Amino acid sequence: MKLTGWVLTVAVALAFVSAPRHANAKGEQRAWVKEVPDEKTWKAYSKTVATDALGKFIIDLKTNDIYFFDVNLFNIHADFVLGVLLKKAWTADNVREYNKNYERIKPKFILGYITHHMKVDRWSFAFWEGDKIGPDDVLRAQKRLQQAFFKKDLPFRPDSPMQLTVALDVKKKGLKTVTNDELYKAADYQSFNNGKAVGKLKVVPTGTPYESLTFERNDIVLLQESYPDITPVAGILATTFSTPLSHVNLRANAWGIPNAGDKKARTKYGKLDGKMVYFEVNDTSMLLREATPAEADEAAKKVAARRQVRLPQAITDNPRLAMLTRMRAKDANLYGVKSANLGEIVTANLEGVRVPAGFGVGFYYYVQHLKQNKLDEKVDAMLANPKWKDAAWRKTALEKLRQEIKDAPIDQAALDLIYRRVRLKLGGRGVFVRSSTNAEDLPGFNGAGLYETFPNVVGKKAIGEALKGVWASVWTLRAADEREVFGIDHKQVYGGVLVQVGVNATAAGVLVTKNLWDTTDDRSFTINAKFGLGMRVVEGQKIPEQIIYDPSNDGTKIISRSDDPVMLKFDANGGIVSLPVPPGAGVILTESRAKALSQQVQAFIPVFTHGMPLDVEWVLEGEQVWIVQARPYVGK
Repeated sequence: MKLTGWVLTVAVALAFVSAPRHANAKGEQRAWVKEVPDEKTWKAYSKTVATDALGKFIIDLKTNDIYFFDVNLFNIHADFVLGVLLKKAWTADNVREYNKNYERIKPKFILGYITHHMKVDRWSFAFWEGDKIGPDDVLRAQKRLQQAFFKKDLPFRPDSPMQLTVALDVKKKGLKTVTNDELYKAADYQSFNNGKAVGKLKVVPTGTPYESLTFERNDIVLLQESYPDITPVAGILATTFSTPLSHVNLRANAWGIPNAGDKKARTKYGKLDGKMVYFEVNDTSMLLREATPAEADEAAKKVAARRQVRLPQAITDNPRLAMLTRMRAKDANLYGVKSANLGEIVTANLEGVRVPAGFGVGFYYYVQHLKQNKLDEKVDAMLANPKWKDAAWRKTALEKLRQEIKDAPIDQAALDLIYRRVRLKLGGRGVFVRSSTNAEDLPGFNGAGLYETFPNVVGKKAIGEALKGVWASVWTLRAADEREVFGIDHKQVYGGVLVQVGVNATAAGVLVTKNLWDTTDDRSFTINAKFGLGMRVVEGQKIPEQIIYDPSNDGTKIISRSDDPVMLKFDANGGIVSLPVPPGAGVILTESRAKALSQQVQAFIPVFTHGMPLDVEWVLEGEQVWIVQARPYVGK
């Protein structure tokens, strides 16, 4: 990859220069070879990263020599080029000259990669996503690999939008190609979170509606359909693939449980339904078998142990409505964490960062609604009932409570005040009515997808119903069970609301400020996107566009393209409607859009001082990027 910095110690540089170039009497391995004739040699000069075995090669354009260098000794191409081939020091001038080899016209070298995609047992050759390599050099590299590498007819794998155009050219000339999207979708197995667990296997029958799902904490669930969310379990195995940033996978990551996809899981493991099983997930494989009695006993002890998350101390006696422009992070105890985080971004007044206008409806109004309708007494009685620990009873009790919260009349003076603010400050447009509790978006407790959002709400009556819907969602089964896992006192949870101008998104998605596919990469962002509003991204029911974007050099690596034929858009009368994605809609995450989005996120990263990666929800309106949520990314 292109070097953006060159500060390395002299000792390291000298170590590279003095690396052995040939085997000696002691049998030391060469630093490089000019051919890889077999599997044994490949293993000696490659290394495994997650689910791929990676090797690197360099072609000298003057001599046509090819070098397969030891990637365990030389971390990047530049280490070998400067240290061994050119024997030059790591100076700014030399690094600048080296970087010219990533331009279209290359002065000295072609710098390439060979990958064994172990999940699908396929091979490819590729170039760094920022390499502007042209068709002639791709063809030259393939011809040289055909002569010197033991796997023949390697296909070219384009890693960036620019290289996709090159791939079309070389394909016309007879060179095989394969895309990351094809490889991702061809895999029968995908690890989303590595780990081990013991629990009772519960096979969810095909056709089971989301509303009827009920799980115990020690269940290891085998899902045969995509669901928008799930209550806490011990492990997840799915037969349909999703994305690491779906709510189900984010939840599994936060819980620290094994989570994988295997398209043949029902056939392989269905006979273990109802039995205690041992479940282990690794990058390239998984194990599911009956558990021993000792393993089952140990698992029961772990379930009994609860983590503890501290909530911001809520202030429930302040009726003030606050615009995001008047809100800071400290106001989470009044308006909830979601509103306060956005307020912190808005009040930082950062150039180029766009957040839709909105205001917070504080906890005061949630408490008022419960007390005026004596629902607080019903909450206390429900939580005190000994049957609360029974999942089926808890599910029914929560459904009843939510319905009572929604059926109860809202305070008319409160609704008048809130609707007046919508008309005067938000232009009377359709708004998003979003949850903003004190039990979400916290370090150690993400809470993604626990509570409800109501899109494109139009009119006073609809806003009143949406407010009650958000308050009721404090008591969804998934939210209550999640709080149980993290030892959160339900009585200390309060439902704030964020009312925000609705953006009728062209596209929307999620960005995480880390590379979720390669833990050795500490610079890049993971970005997901789909056409239309963002709910279909986080629900994970179809594969979205997925890219890795490196802000340090604008490198864009394609993971997958969206296979979702449907998008959500605003209905003129309020609410949303499903529409087909227009034919030829093209790519969402172009390099220019990925850059514009990443620049906004980079601008407000310093606003958050918790030191964790950020999980950012964004929408695209034409070419304008809007930030609609930012919270700590909770991973294992």
